[in-house]
Amino acid sequence: MAKELPTSRLARGTKLGMAVAGNALRAQKTRRSMRGRSEAVRARMAEESMIRATEQMVMVLGTMKGVAMKLGQMLSVLDLDLVPPEHRDRFQRRLAVLRDSAPTVNFDVMRAVIEEDYGKPLDQVFATFEPEPIAAASIGQVYRATLHDGRTVAVKVQYPGIDAAVRADLKNLAMFRRVLQSAMPWVTPAVLDELRLNLESELDYVAEADTQREIARLFAGHPFIFVPDTMPELSTTRVLVSEYFAGRGFDEIRQLPDAERNRIGEIIYRFYVGSLFTFNEFCGDPHPGNLLLGDDGRVAFLDFGLFNRMDPEHVQFEITCIRAAAEERAEDLRDLMVQRGVIESPEEITPEECLEYVLAACEWALIDQELTITPELASGAFVLAVDPRASEFAGMKQQNLPPEHLFSRRADFLTFGMLGQLEATNNWHRIAREWLYGDEPVTDLGKAHHAWLATRPAPEPKPKAAPAKKKTTRKRTTTKA
Repeated sequence: MAKELPTSRLARGTKLGMAVAGNALRAQKTRRSMRGRSEAVRARMAEESMIRATEQMVMVLGTMKGVAMKLGQMLSVLDLDLVPPEHRDRFQRRLAVLRDSAPTVNFDVMRAVIEEDYGKPLDQVFATFEPEPIAAASIGQVYRATLHDGRTVAVKVQYPGIDAAVRADLKNLAMFRRVLQSAMPWVTPAVLDELRLNLESELDYVAEADTQREIARLFAGHPFIFVPDTMPELSTTRVLVSEYFAGRGFDEIRQLPDAERNRIGEIIYRFYVGSLFTFNEFCGDPHPGNLLLGDDGRVAFLDFGLFNRMDPEHVQFEITCIRAAAEERAEDLRDLMVQRGVIESPEEITPEECLEYVLAACEWALIDQELTITPELASGAFVLAVDPRASEFAGMKQQNLPPEHLFSRRADFLTFGMLGQLEATNNWHRIAREWLYGDEPVTDLGKAHHAWLATRPAPEPKPKAAPAKKKTTRKRTTTKA
């Protein structure tokens, strides 16, 4: 049951809110339509051709370890319950090849990588070094060690030869583009370009150590977000040394009581999505393996090989578009996208299609009531928003999202997927209003976060909400299928 909200906080010019019956009815309709999207995805995945295409894709990627690992991580946010029961086991086995493609490397081999990069024996750098890895990264393994001054550290070491494998894979991606798109239609040329740029950057642990140190300092003293600091003086191209953080992993977090999962879900949302709108930068790799829950309740975020800083002008464009969608200003939304170059064929896109496409991707954060994110809901929205075989939004899918926004939207979808795996419940819109409209926080975490922000230089103020545009009757046009 949706929690009743104070009406005094809803008089801000938007059409969202549960204070009036019309809005309540629309929210109910919205939730029904979101469920309908998942049903449509299930029906499409029932096609035997999709299963066969997935098998073909895995055969190709089976020899492409570097890229396969990253694509496997990206696929892991999808809800396999969407696959019909008669295909589920087969589908899971195929995807497991991608998710589990990290090589098993003997410690002596990994030790040789460390000593080669340092140019000295392991015991001259570390007082102790545990040979059993404590975690696997996408291109390496993580070990626990202690320094000679007594500090416990995490040491991430690249698999030997992974740099050459990744670069070779990236060169071959264009050759296998059709095979990839047959099973994963969202692997568009723009996605491949993004993979090429960002996977190469992940190979440089020196750059990642510097980035992580900057983020650790950005969030220093935060009440519930922790980013381990790095030791750049001990980090090399293939070895990254950082503070060690003891905590529970995502599988354990999923078993926690509802209230705690909801709290952690809000922290995940604030870190991966809120950071973009607060600091104009964000981590582009939301993934269950990249966070730990500490005994003190803080959530530690790890792995900053994929990190993006955006021009404030681009961030403001995203805020303006999301607000237009939240306020159902379809014509304004389409005009914004035409001016930005997102929509290259405006005559083929109606304002309504533009609005519905944006809502398909982010409506979960625009519904002004408590909403439980389920795996089915998250993956249903993701697949229908990007699958060109779906009849929905055919015209929008032929448009071009500029690279600076592609990265942020991908991070948004992956965050949605993580929240779905947690089955977290919250009024996500009330949280998002903090960065969309400059509203005061309404959650305990939000209040603690803003108290911490007050100790830092104030961010640029967000523009106040404009009065809702009067609705007019618009003639629909036919979009290209």
